[in-house]
Amino acid sequence: MIAEGGLAALWLAAALSLLQLCFGVFALRPGGEVLLRTVRPVAAAQAVLVAIAFLCLILLFLRTDLSVALVAANSHAAKPWLYKFAGAWGNHEGSMLLWVTVLGIAGGAVALFERKLEQRTLIATLAAQAAIGLGFYAFLLFASNPFERLNPAPAVGQGLNPLLQDPGLAFHPPTLYFGYVGISIAFSFAVGALVTRDVGAAFARAMRPWVLAAWIFLTLGITAGSYWAYYELGWGGWWFWDPVENASLMPWLAATALLHSVTVLATRDALRAWTVMLAVVAFSMSMVGTFLVRSGILTSVHAFAVDPQRGFFILILLTLYIGGALALFGLRVGTVREGATFEPVSREGALVLNNLLLSAILGIVLVGTLYPLGVEAVTGEKLSVGPPYFNSAAGPIVLVLVAAMAIGPLIKWRRDKAREVLNRVAIPILISAMALFALILFAPGIGLFPLLGLTLAAGVAAASVAPLWNRNLRRTPLFTWGMVIAHLGIAVSLAGMASETAFTEETLVAVPVGETVEVGPYSIRFDAVRPIAGPNWTAIEATLTARRGDGDPFILRPQARMFSSPPTETSEAAIETQLDGQLYTVLGKGDAQGRWQLRLWWKPFVTLIWFGGALIALGGLLSLIGRVRRERKVQLQEAWA
Repeated sequence: MIAEGGLAALWLAAALSLLQLCFGVFALRPGGEVLLRTVRPVAAAQAVLVAIAFLCLILLFLRTDLSVALVAANSHAAKPWLYKFAGAWGNHEGSMLLWVTVLGIAGGAVALFERKLEQRTLIATLAAQAAIGLGFYAFLLFASNPFERLNPAPAVGQGLNPLLQDPGLAFHPPTLYFGYVGISIAFSFAVGALVTRDVGAAFARAMRPWVLAAWIFLTLGITAGSYWAYYELGWGGWWFWDPVENASLMPWLAATALLHSVTVLATRDALRAWTVMLAVVAFSMSMVGTFLVRSGILTSVHAFAVDPQRGFFILILLTLYIGGALALFGLRVGTVREGATFEPVSREGALVLNNLLLSAILGIVLVGTLYPLGVEAVTGEKLSVGPPYFNSAAGPIVLVLVAAMAIGPLIKWRRDKAREVLNRVAIPILISAMALFALILFAPGIGLFPLLGLTLAAGVAAASVAPLWNRNLRRTPLFTWGMVIAHLGIAVSLAGMASETAFTEETLVAVPVGETVEVGPYSIRFDAVRPIAGPNWTAIEATLTARRGDGDPFILRPQARMFSSPPTETSEAAIETQLDGQLYTVLGKGDAQGRWQLRLWWKPFVTLIWFGGALIALGGLLSLIGRVRRERKVQLQEAWA
């Protein structure tokens, strides 16, 4: 009865979502004030019910209830419990239920805890959130029922995709969904403010924590997903410009622009229309990503859906939500009053430039992702747009964006003088020049983009900490520390990307047992190969003894795994992490002469990519805590006044 209970809870949550939408709409009409107090409890009850539905699905997976079609198709009794647990969302239906669950819980949190917004604007926000949820409830109940029964139940489940049988599955998708849903909340705030004509600083202050939280989760999700693909797929790369990767990158780019814009609106009451438009764009990108991953038009380990009817359903939702939001924006943008003005040479001006550059990069990624799909739909011809296009088209803009990001915090609000700004950036420029000279002298021929990336990273690192100069660090606001650490994280990640591109060394060999090969500063002896067995797989495991110069030897054990349910072969890389980089080893197939394929990489400073991502997220978290603390302090002061 667990499946039936979960389905009943899902139906009731959908009914409450419809009720929340209707109550919200009628409460905003003349004479509907009596309904204003009903919307909040309905939203909270909906959150409880959808959470119950998702917990039921998790329990079905933990019990390996093969009478449920979703469990039978994506689980197996021999799987470790972690993959049974995370397998609840490692599939199309389960991932959509997780999406809706987070959406419902977030809506309930807004209903219970939001106190900054004017009541009518809050009710309009909750109505917009209910409208989003209602479409996805309909999608689950009519096109992707996660609780559908099988009769008779199979004796053995088909198992989870082996590429997803990794602890990353328990972390990567939920963080991305938290980010997507945070963007949907920001979008609902924007819709509510447009409906009630309440676009202003108060609206921005209410929306900012949600935008910041969404941005933090998207940053963590993308960073974790990059490292997961890096070590799990055995290809040695950290970003492939795959359409599914782009599906998460595009909302992050839009959310980054929105975060800066909403900060200007909240603190300086400027960029009103631009902030609302970015909220619409950010949500649109999350919907486009949902469509790409779940419509069946992409073939990927993350692209769950293969049924064209499901894709058509999502396309209808995408059209309704994005089209409706753009129509509302077009109708109401004329009612959005102009905010405070500022000079071009000002921090606001730098943030506008930042947003324009982010929008340009977003457009490049969007075109590169959708163009092959459009060509295939029209002509039937398959095209591939890969790293050469994205790197050459977006790379120069990214470098300009990072430079603008470094200068922005050093400029005053409202207006500033160009000569004074130049004086403040003199030290970062000097450090960049010194880095450029050192690279040309000691690392000639590394390529233009890596050279510029490393040069810029040095200057950005210096500029990032510049806001702390001549300040009492104990009295520095927490959100200022957050900005510094996040910008420093950008510099660290940029240095890692440039170093990996410039200095990586690769060796591909076929060697017998006992032979020694070299890659970078390491010599690696192929000592042995043996069969081993895991809980639901078998493998061929190599034993490699690696030594760096005269240092102590250490052992690496890369594997070639075979899963029986479903039948799949995977490569499990063995990686040794040092302070200055990673030694990355992959075992391939053997031949009749007793030789085995080995792919070896030495990747200097590659770990800076993910360390920088963690710093960016940490900076966002500190900013979020600092902003919430300040808002609470202001509210307490107003209450005591």
